[in-house]
Amino acid sequence: MNATRSSRRLPLWFKLAYTAFVAVLVPVYCYAYGPTNFLYYCDVALLMTCAALWLESPLLASAPAVGILLPQALWMVDFLYRLLLQRPLTGMTDYMFRIDGPWTLFVRFLSFFHFWLPIVLVYLVFRLGYDRRALPLWTVLAWALMLVCYFFMPPPEPNPGDKPVNINYVYGMDDTTAQKEMAAPAWLALLMVALPVVIYLPTHLLLRWLCPAARTAAGPGAASAAPAEAVV
Repeated sequence: MNATRSSRRLPLWFKLAYTAFVAVLVPVYCYAYGPTNFLYYCDVALLMTCAALWLESPLLASAPAVGILLPQALWMVDFLYRLLLQRPLTGMTDYMFRIDGPWTLFVRFLSFFHFWLPIVLVYLVFRLGYDRRALPLWTVLAWALMLVCYFFMPPPEPNPGDKPVNINYVYGMDDTTAQKEMAAPAWLALLMVALPVVIYLPTHLLLRWLCPAARTAAGPGAASAAPAEAVV
């Protein structure tokens, strides 16, 4: 009985609502953008968080938190700046304001998860505890995604529209033109070093400092398990 109670630290309604949102978003995104859109870090984080909810896994919640909290915080600031002042800050959320009909409005509504997903992740990490293995896990995952996007996904195009190109910025920071400051492999290598050092490590240190530690590091769902003496 104690084990059952301890495994339900997250509200069932929250799990169901999140899962329902993902169940709508996945087919809509596949139709609007194509399945390669799910190679973006933010989309991977969205799906990983769904698994974290049902498994109540500190590791599966902590890893995307390490990966996207800082970039998505910038997304949030950029969106609010654009919304309130009606002018771009970095331009990263300009696409959210390109509306040309009810379908586009609906897709943009779904894309608003970029704003609230970081808040959900912070809640989960505080509720489940922060797992220090999140830093190496997300780093390896990000490297794998970068390599897949560099070798197999489309590079920047002059008029990409909503087509996923230059996924995860493996060719530069512009989706219409590849960077020319250095050789393409050098840019990729720089990205693979800079993201863990500049974004993931500081986020890891901040979460380790602010959040309670996960109760165990035995496995993705182990933190939900009751103490051995409680299982009778």
